[in-house]
Order: sequence, then C-alpha cells, then structure tokens
Amino acid sequence: MFGPSLAHVLGATLLMSAADRLPPRAATAGTALAFAAATTLLALPGLPLPVVFAVLLCQGLVASVGGGVGWGLLNEILPKDGYLLGRSVFTMMHGLARITGYATGGLLLALLSPRPALLLAAALYGTAALVARLGLSRRPPRATGRPSVRATRHANARLWSSPARRHVYLGLWLPNGLIVGCESLYVSHAPDAAGVLFACAAAGMLAGDVTVGRLIPPHRRRRLTTPLLLLLATPYLPLVLHPPLAVTAVLVTVASAGFGASLVQQERLMALTPPDLSGHALGLHSSGMLTMQGASAALAGGLAQLTSPTTAMTTLAAASTAVTLLLATTRPAPAAHGVPSRA
Repeated sequence: MFGPSLAHVLGATLLMSAADRLPPRAATAGTALAFAAATTLLALPGLPLPVVFAVLLCQGLVASVGGGVGWGLLNEILPKDGYLLGRSVFTMMHGLARITGYATGGLLLALLSPRPALLLAAALYGTAALVARLGLSRRPPRATGRPSVRATRHANARLWSSPARRHVYLGLWLPNGLIVGCESLYVSHAPDAAGVLFACAAAGMLAGDVTVGRLIPPHRRRRLTTPLLLLLATPYLPLVLHPPLAVTAVLVTVASAGFGASLVQQERLMALTPPDLSGHALGLHSSGMLTMQGASAALAGGLAQLTSPTTAMTTLAAASTAVTLLLATTRPAPAAHGVPSRA
C-alpha cells in the first residue's frame, strides 16, 4: 500500500528535473500510458511477487515525475492569486474520487475477480491519456535543457538553499507524514470499522479544503498554518483513552480537516519559488510528502508491533504536535535571506 510512496524519494533525487523540462501535455499523456501498461502487467496471471513489487516501484518513479508535471502545469495555467483555489478544487475532487473509488473498487471486487478490475483500471488510464492529449493545449517546457540526474540535483540544491523554502518543505512533510502514519493503523485499531475511519478521514479532508480554499479570506488564512497543523494532530491524542467508535470517527473527521494547512503552505512555497522551478518545487513537495508518509507508516507499524495500535497512534500524534510547535518558533524571515519572489 505504501511501497510506491517510498519510491518517490528516488524520483525526487534522480528524475524530478523532467517536471519542468518536458512538454506538459506529452508528459501528462505519457504518465497515464505508463500506468496503463503497468496495470495491465499486474493483471497477468501467476505474476511472481517480486515482479509485482518491481512494477509498484516503477509506478512510484513515474508518479513522482508526473506529479511535478501536473502541479507545475496547474500553477502555470492559473493566475498568480488563483493557485490556492485551484489546488483546493483539485484536492476536493481527489477526495471525492477516493471516497467513490474505494466504494466502486469494493463493488467491482465483489462482482468480478481482481484481474478484470485491474484491466478496467488500465483502460481508464488509457482514457486519461487520450483526454490529456486532446484536452490540453500544447505548451513549451518551463525550463530549458535536458532532464538528467545532474539537473535534478542542481535544482534540488537551488530549492534547498533558501532557509525559508526549507522551512516550508519541513512543514509540508513532517507533521503531515506522521499523521498519515496514524491513518495507516486504522485497520489494526478497528478491524471491523476501518472503512468508516477511512471515509471519515476523506470527508474531513474535503471539509478542510473547502473551508481553507473558499471560505477563509487570504489575509486570514496566512496565519492559520500552525493552528491547522495542530488541529491535524491533537484530536488523535484522546485515543489513548480508548473512546467508542463513534467518538473516534468524530475525532478522525475533525483532525483530517487540518490537512487544509498544506494549501496555505503550498501557496507560500510558490511565492518563494521562481517560475522556472515551479513544477520541480511542487514535485519535490509531493514526493517528499509521500516518502515521509510511507516511512511513517512503517514506523507506525513497528511501534504498534512493540506496543499497541492506540499507543503508536497517540505517540505519532504527539510527535507531530511537537514538530509543529518547533517549526512555529523557528520560522525564518524571507526578506533576510534574499528569497526570490514571483511578484
């Protein structure tokens, strides 16, 4: 479940320069075709487990670059003051797709075997490639030069050289990732009701994105990063008291609204990043976030094995709270470091 997320760290360190150096339309369609081919391969009968893991690794590498291409294209298409609203709409649709996708996938598995379901998914990826090819306008790459490992490392060094950007990246990766570690234990925490908790988490995330992206004015939401990150973690702390399922579901829903902090942080990241690195910067954010989520899931499983799922969840929530408070007290001033602005 989290293996492709861990593969994103390789994409971020080796391949991410392609996010700004490839034509967005061709890269988007190519990413969908690659997923169609990989999903078709997974549907082959008798596929050895090591091959399955290898395919998942390749999917993670492709997804890391594809994410950078997509987010960079979104930032390029939207006006400068429209990124947060556009990203919130995208995230809301992603949340709705997760909720309906889990239900549809479960129904398909009940009606069909996994193989036809995978082939249907491959066909949908092929449809996505066709939509990208016919529905997107042709645009030139945002940066010149050929994608390479050297170019990726150089761009990563440029992005990481700014203390303000480093601070934003850590805020995007650490508190978020630790809480996803809590989510990875839903099944072991409530084996008979994990689906309820996953649905509540998706609903809470949707509510947070709607609130931050559409209801809170810009001059107020800039001050909400720390409160939202604290909201993301603190509702998990009462789980140490083993509340009933209904209370746990409410706590999970409230906590997941705190994921709206990432919208505010991404808006700040774009304000600190030159346009020719926008796709790379957002791809690095996405890959780092997913890598941290995969690592936190592994950490959560190890802690739960040694203690209990409840103890592991509250421990990670406490760690997320501590990290958020530390970041709030160490935020650098952008002007003092000559950070480039998009203005």
